[in-house]
Amino acid sequence: MSKKYILDGKEPVFCDDLFVWAAWLETEKTRVALTKEGDTEVSTIFLGIEYSFSEGPPLLFETMIFGGEHNGFLKRYSTWEEAEEGHQKICNQVFLNKKSGGEI
Repeated sequence: MSKKYILDGKEPVFCDDLFVWAAWLETEKTRVALTKEGDTEVSTIFLGIEYSFSEGPPLLFETMIFGGEHNGFLKRYSTWEEAEEGHQKICNQVFLNKKSGGEI
């Protein structure tokens, strides 16, 4: 089973109590950033569940693209700061360089 985390400010903290974790997710905001332009949305969130599957540092944040040329693209991060930086990089590639096309 994947490890569960909550945030203390912007810092992920391991949470071994399923009920505390679930209650936290219901009441806390998990969005790091959201950018929309036209039919494309770039969303970065705190997942609350580790997605590295114990291979390397926990991956707890995710940026995903909805709509547009890169629909479904996703990238995961370990820290809030990495997630903010990754969100901005992806937005720059998707929205500022969209005329050039290509891979993200």
